[in-house]
Amino acid sequence: MNESKTKRTYSSAARAEAAEETRARILTRARALFGTHGIEAVTIAEIARQSGVSASTVYAVFKSKEGILRSLMEQALFGPSTQAAQQILANVGDPVEAIALTARVSRSIYESESRELGPLRNVSGYAPALRTIEEEFEQARYAMQEERLDRLFAAGLAKPGISLAEARRILWMYTSRDVYRMLVVGGGWTHDRYEEWLSQTLVEALVNALEMGGRAQRG
Repeated sequence: MNESKTKRTYSSAARAEAAEETRARILTRARALFGTHGIEAVTIAEIARQSGVSASTVYAVFKSKEGILRSLMEQALFGPSTQAAQQILANVGDPVEAIALTARVSRSIYESESRELGPLRNVSGYAPALRTIEEEFEQARYAMQEERLDRLFAAGLAKPGISLAEARRILWMYTSRDVYRMLVVGGGWTHDRYEEWLSQTLVEALVNALEMGGRAQRG
């Protein structure tokens, strides 16, 4: 291989690694500052100072404080554990099993969020920027669930008497952050209990009971 090309490749890889380290450091410092002082009280200048970079670097990477917050939310909600759960779900062919496994995805999302963003939510739960970004992610979560219900209805396995639109709202409601917080954060449930309850509840609410009865007999 040409030596100059090798050097350019190495230099490019090193720059990319350094940029990723800078991005991660900014997010770590911002999370700590938001969790201590609140989103609205923290400035880009303070985040930059704590991160050891210039304010212009922070703006170049995230565009705004809201951009930092959005990245923190994405990191918490769709990190490695959630991706692993979604990969398991993607490999499931049975529509009923896919509905049941939705509970594992919800658990992964909220368990990670609670661990990584708990202090931030305690201090800034009603901050307008946080509420706006939460709504964005809620709409994304709603859209991600559509394919599972499409498969359930296409297979004729949906609970009689409910429409696809109603089923989407039911699934979205049961897998909401509010339900998780009432049961786990406020109610003291373990994550295992939450996942087990949610899985059973989703199947009972959305799947034809005759289908489940038939499966029980066959099992």
